Amino acid sequence: MPLMRPTRREMLKLAAIMPAFAMPAAARAELGPPQGDQPSHFRFTVGDIKITIVSDGWFPQPLSSLGMNADEAAKEAFLKAHFQPMDEIVGHTNHVLIETGDTSVLIDVGSGTRFFDTAGRLMGNLEAAGVDPMGIDKVVITHAHPDHIWGIRDGFDEAVIPGAEYIIGEAEKAYWTQEGLVDRVAAEDQQFVLGAVNSIAVDGAEWTEAGEGHEVAPGVHLMASPGHTPGHMSVRIDSGDHQLLVLGDAVTHAFGHFAHPEWYGEMDSDPEATVVSRKRILDMAATDRIPVVGYHFPFPGVGHVMADGGAYRFVPALWRF
Repeated sequence: MPLMRPTRREMLKLAAIMPAFAMPAAARAELGPPQGDQPSHFRFTVGDIKITIVSDGWFPQPLSSLGMNADEAAKEAFLKAHFQPMDEIVGHTNHVLIETGDTSVLIDVGSGTRFFDTAGRLMGNLEAAGVDPMGIDKVVITHAHPDHIWGIRDGFDEAVIPGAEYIIGEAEKAYWTQEGLVDRVAAEDQQFVLGAVNSIAVDGAEWTEAGEGHEVAPGVHLMASPGHTPGHMSVRIDSGDHQLLVLGDAVTHAFGHFAHPEWYGEMDSDPEATVVSRKRILDMAATDRIPVVGYHFPFPGVGHVMADGGAYRFVPALWRF
């Protein structure tokens, strides 16, 4: 069937028209809106390594972000069966703070004030979790999409955590900073390119360009997972016999991409490579029983991957209060 490839302008338009999506909760099969404060962080350990999941908020994505190559009727039926909205994809933003030895590592910096007004909460939520952002030693950028890197710039266009070492995949940095890229992409993609370039060039950030297996800190290594972007990186955490995989956007939907790992979205720059990386990671997690953190999974995004025939299922981890 022919593929409908909506433009990325849809992503940016959603920020302006999001109130129009406010359907009655009963029609959307959702809980009502929250009243008062909500938990914004979740703590656990991986062996001797301390992990804190900290939310940057959430934002809506067009349905084209999931299963562009799927039959539309089948995709809608799948979403309805899983109690998901029928008019948008809701993406949570689960950041991982790693504390290993004397080193603290933050995965991605969120979108700051430059994307959706329901996101950009990371710095405040870190402080609410008792974490001083200025004390973070290293920041890993999984890839240079707005919700992962635009928050690197503070209100003065300086690095939001000026003392940190910033780490990015060498292929990722090379792609976004190649000369003349903004003039070679479609008009609707230019804002994404300019945003990535401005973020990487932010004053006060010293960059380390890294590759597969790069040791960020003891027990913390980069794992190449290209496809969503050319140099996308996931992160593997090891402490003794305990592991954790931080997926980034290698797997973005906790239901659709498990049951249908072959589905890809409009934001995946290389669909074939995206599917290859996704299947490899899901198979590793299921076979070796390694827990995962999904950036866009329902908060806090932590769980297990269970093989289910030729596909998988996401099993949320138990909360321990």
